[in-house]
Formats: sequence, structure tokens, C-alpha cells
Amino acid sequence: MKGREVLIGVTGGIAAYKTADLVSRLVQAGAGVTVVMTDCATKLVGPKTFEALTGRPVGLEVFGPGAHPHIEAARRAEVLCVAPATANLLAKAACGLADDLLSTILLSFSGPILLAPAMNAQMWAKPAVQRNLAQLAADGFTILAPEEGRLSCGEFGPGRMASPETILHAIQHALNNKDVAR
Repeated sequence: MKGREVLIGVTGGIAAYKTADLVSRLVQAGAGVTVVMTDCATKLVGPKTFEALTGRPVGLEVFGPGAHPHIEAARRAEVLCVAPATANLLAKAACGLADDLLSTILLSFSGPILLAPAMNAQMWAKPAVQRNLAQLAADGFTILAPEEGRLSCGEFGPGRMASPETILHAIQHALNNKDVAR
């Protein structure tokens, strides 16, 4: 991971707190990490947390610093991982919508994209969510299936975001496969 560039997208799921652990592990492994957060994500984990972990500013606005923040971030990274990926983000990505910095980056990024969904079990089971996941898989996104367990709402079922360790291994795998493809 030393010297590799990873872009982490964070959406507004309660599992966003686990993403801080993932980012810390990536940085400790020597990766350069840039974090982009949706507005809803900032209500759960403050951008300063990710800035402290990465030593880099967090992307928050489409019209933020730089001429084209979405293109600049997409060009710099080798792998993009969204963790957690909410039902909203999955729907926007499946339809190609781009109304915030993260969704515009998803459209402008040409490397491997990993999505780690996290949501309530009833949301996960909805046909619309499953249809969006199928479309994203067909479009070449890697879906890191959620785990089954106790959810933040108190229910038990599928919907827990994959563990930071599982996501880290998936990012390493994507980087290794990228090297083989060169």
C-alpha cells in the first residue's frame, strides 16, 4: 500500500464511524488517502476526524477548492471505495446522477470502484435496492456485501457494513489487480 493513492467516499449511514478505522488502517499501511463526504455524512462524523487521520483536506463541495475538484480527485486516485454506501448513493450511482461531489467523482473515475453498502435490513431487501445493486455490478462496480448482525436500529439481519478489515483487503486486492493489468 505504500505510495498508493486511495479515494474514500463517505455517505450518511451510521456505519460512517467505521470508515474512520478503515482510513486509519490505510494511512498506517502507507497509502495516501483522500476522503470525500456527502453532506449527510458530516452529520455523523466530522470532516476534522478524517483530516486528522489523513493529513489532507476533506472534499465536501462540488464547487470547492480547485478548478475541477471532482476531476482532480478522480485523476489522483487509483481506487475509489465508498463506505458506507447508502441506498441513496446506490440509486444515484445506478442511474448516473451527479448532484454532489461524491456522485460527480463516481462518474469521472475510471479505476476500480468498490461499494460497501450499509442500511436497515428492510431497506436492503427492497427490490429497488437489489435492482440498483444488480445494475452497479453489471456496470463493473465491486459490491462488498453487508454482513448480517445487530443493526443500529436494534434489528438483526443483513445490512451491517463489511468490516474495515474486509474492506481494506478488498482495496488491496483491487490495487494488486490494477498492477497486473498494467
